[in-house]
Amino acid sequence: MTHSIALPVLKIIRKKKTFSYSMENLSALPYETVGNELWQTLNENSLRLLPYYEKHDIKHVVLQYPFTDEGEVCLQFFMLANGRISFPVLTTVLYGIITMPEYYNSFKTAYRRGKLAADLQNMEWFSIMEQPLNRVQEQINGTFK
Repeated sequence: MTHSIALPVLKIIRKKKTFSYSMENLSALPYETVGNELWQTLNENSLRLLPYYEKHDIKHVVLQYPFTDEGEVCLQFFMLANGRISFPVLTTVLYGIITMPEYYNSFKTAYRRGKLAADLQNMEWFSIMEQPLNRVQEQINGTFK
């Protein structure tokens, strides 16, 4: 959903930060690191790394939101509650509220998680690829279950 709609816009308005890992590099990282988990998750979902979306996909893995419509909206509710106010976040949250009432409880849970989590505004997402996923999750706000 988001990849097909927002990617063309992001290419125009966002300066691309260099992500120095390929899928092959990620697959070679130790098991249970953020990077290897990213590779596994993308593979399991038949996805690939997309320019401008690497950080977004890392968030899905670290925050444990699946690459589904529900997972996408939950991720954006989490980010909104955590202080990330942007056009993509607000439009995705609004879209979820209007079109996905069956997931309201998931959205509320994601919002609460975002409020309780450490502030992620200055998180260097690209620098955590070689760190153990569980340690990164604990630093954010305990192990998410």
